[in-house]
Amino acid sequence: MANAGKRRDFAPESGIAAVGGIARARGIAAGGKAVYGAPLGILMLEARFPRIPGDMGNATTWPFPVLYRVVRGASPERVVLDGAAGLLDAFVAAARDLVAQGAEAITTNCGFLSIYQRELAASVGVPVATSSLMQVPWVQATLPPRQRVGVLTVSKSTLTPAHLAAANVPLDTPVEGTENGREFFRVLIKAEQTDMDIDAAEADIVAAGRALVRANADIGAIVLECTNMPPYAAALGDALGLPVFDIYSMITWFHAGLRPRAFA
Repeated sequence: MANAGKRRDFAPESGIAAVGGIARARGIAAGGKAVYGAPLGILMLEARFPRIPGDMGNATTWPFPVLYRVVRGASPERVVLDGAAGLLDAFVAAARDLVAQGAEAITTNCGFLSIYQRELAASVGVPVATSSLMQVPWVQATLPPRQRVGVLTVSKSTLTPAHLAAANVPLDTPVEGTENGREFFRVLIKAEQTDMDIDAAEADIVAAGRALVRANADIGAIVLECTNMPPYAAALGDALGLPVFDIYSMITWFHAGLRPRAFA
């Protein structure tokens, strides 16, 4: 009776015993949530472009379950080109809804939402990581002297000092965007069509990365602001010969803190 009276909030990785070949939970299970086993909540922009494997909005991207909540009215154009003006209350409400469902931490699917990092973190009572840009100081700390991080964004012209400062990114960080490409920007941000030429999108990102490194010979690593760029991170890393960090690298790290591996 060693487990009698012992209360546990079971994670998928723990609290399971095999009895007669049948797995069952042990002890007294803690309630209080609507959904269990998916501790990470993702706030999604309202969009209709393809979300291929590797994209944050494709659930097969993640090696663990996640919860999604679409923020109505938060189009990529409004968030990226218009500074997410007037959308804070909608994002706070959606984040609170995810927490009520069972999320133990919140992230978003647009790096430009760094602009709301402080407000969201203060409003929902759980850890919040709004933007892949938050990795820049961490990656910078790993680089040799006289090297720095470069940022690849979907829209250089609208990634402002306020967005960088909100993620603790140095304001002199080299930045390049995809606005001059022929596919990625016009499909994702301008919503000119719902289909996307994946090879052309990859070419846009690789070309922007090469331009960034060509203009800044001291770059030692790349951070991708855009959460739709991870499908192309491997191609970019191969083309540049540099480490590439993105929302996938950040969120897998984030989740590891929510569900630490239990070592036997």
